[in-house]
Amino acid sequence: MKPRSRKLCAPLLAAAMAIALNGCMMVGPDYKRPAQELPPDYPEPAGTDAAALRADWWTLYGDATLNDLVASAQKNSADIRLAAAQLEEANAALREVDAANYPQIDGSYAATDSRVSNATAVPVPSTVPLIRQNRRLAASTTFELDFWGRLRRGTEAARAAALSSRYGRDVVALTLAGTTSQAYFSLRAVDAQIAVTRITLKSREESLEVVKNRAASGISSDLEVNQAIGARSDAVLQLQDLERQRKLIEHQLGTLTGNLALRLPPGELDQLPVPPVPPAGLPSSLLERRPDVQAAEQNLVAANARIGVAKAAMFPTISLTGSYGGESAAFSSLLTGPARIWSLGFGLTLPLFDAGRLSARTAQAEARQRQSVASYQKAVETAFRETADAISNLSAAGTSEAEFKVKVEAARQALELARIRYQSGYSGYLEVLDAQRTANDAELALVRNRQSHLAYSVDLMKALGGGWAPPQAGR
Repeated sequence: MKPRSRKLCAPLLAAAMAIALNGCMMVGPDYKRPAQELPPDYPEPAGTDAAALRADWWTLYGDATLNDLVASAQKNSADIRLAAAQLEEANAALREVDAANYPQIDGSYAATDSRVSNATAVPVPSTVPLIRQNRRLAASTTFELDFWGRLRRGTEAARAAALSSRYGRDVVALTLAGTTSQAYFSLRAVDAQIAVTRITLKSREESLEVVKNRAASGISSDLEVNQAIGARSDAVLQLQDLERQRKLIEHQLGTLTGNLALRLPPGELDQLPVPPVPPAGLPSSLLERRPDVQAAEQNLVAANARIGVAKAAMFPTISLTGSYGGESAAFSSLLTGPARIWSLGFGLTLPLFDAGRLSARTAQAEARQRQSVASYQKAVETAFRETADAISNLSAAGTSEAEFKVKVEAARQALELARIRYQSGYSGYLEVLDAQRTANDAELALVRNRQSHLAYSVDLMKALGGGWAPPQAGR
């Protein structure tokens, strides 16, 4: 081997060995999931074994209008677009940080023409031209050797931040589907209440006619007539308020779906089935699939990795620099052997005195990591409580529905008996008014319980991150 070649290979070999050693260690703590004490299963299991539920849980209600609303919301919502853009930003930031682990190569070309003075104390020889030309073409690079893992910890943090953004988008999608479903159930509940109120209004109008006829015959008093008129007005005002509420819910659904001119025809609340309740012994480990819990954990992973970034700044920074190209007076000879230029450099920077700045940054990173631990543990605890609450509420609403139906039937019969007694002269009209109010309240309470039953089922879907798996698959 020629001496010149050996001189060139020696620094290149040293650089290759340095790059091979790059990544031998990483300062800072490796991530470990914090311990979280939770019961193995949720309390108050609401049912028996059931099949796993897929992510598009809203289709279980069997309502084409609801399916279209959720699809429109997930396609057109500004919240979804915002979350998607945030995810794109996080992914781009990850690519930028990850690129720091590789050398950056820059190309440069410079052309200069200059004239030197011939009026100096030492004149330029006549054989030397006064106008000089220089052409330089080179590729250069600077590469930091990541001995302490600063760059790799930065990549770890950026990757966790990108995952957190992805889970954040999933949180938005799940929340949007839940909000849209519950708003739709509210709309159908108002439709049912409007139907009940119209029947009540018709009944009270019929009662008013009866009272007026009896008053004209001298059987009833003007007091009873005025009481019947007031009862009818109550039903009219109740109907008007329900119609107002329906318009507001339509406006909400229009905003959620991005269709501000949305108008929906009335529908039947009773036609909507409640999805199956969760199986007995539902494992609390299902919390791990909730996107908000996953996002909180990835935030913790990122905070943990940033401790390593802060600690690595306290160690020497080792970098390699190099360039290769040609330099010549003429462009035509720029790439020839005599014009060849190259350089290889090694640099080391060590912080000697910073008045505690770097240690303070490390302390900040450690404090932020402890904050992320607390946030993650709070997210897990909140998720467990929300799931347990949803199971309890869903079970209670399902159990009480039968009693509400019994109450409605009893109120209807009582109202009919009160009318017969009044028309037969055995009781006053006040008894009819009381029976009318009781029957109306019972009908509306049944509708509201049905709405709550559906809403609690949505709460459970959201609390479990969009469904569940059987115990044997979830453990």
